Amino acid sequence: MRKHLALVIAEPTAADLAAIDTEWPLIAAELDVLDAQITLIYAEDHGGPTALDWRRLRRAEARVTRAAAEVATRTNDPQRAA
Repeated sequence: MRKHLALVIAEPTAADLAAIDTEWPLIAAELDVLDAQITLIYAEDHGGPTALDWRRLRRAEARVTRAAAEVATRTNDPQRAA
């Protein structure tokens, strides 16, 4: 027996969009880390990563730490989130 399923088109709610907006600095920082890691991988084919490549990765990781702390502070402090 085959059941018909209704097509569900779910769009993000205002609360979902607000949560994404709150976490966006962390998401962007994590994308910077990924980009730096990809650069290191490609550098292996061209003589290895430079000191500047490693510095870029360390700075991107530091941004993730700062952004994660900021997001955690905002989500734990309702007065600050508003």
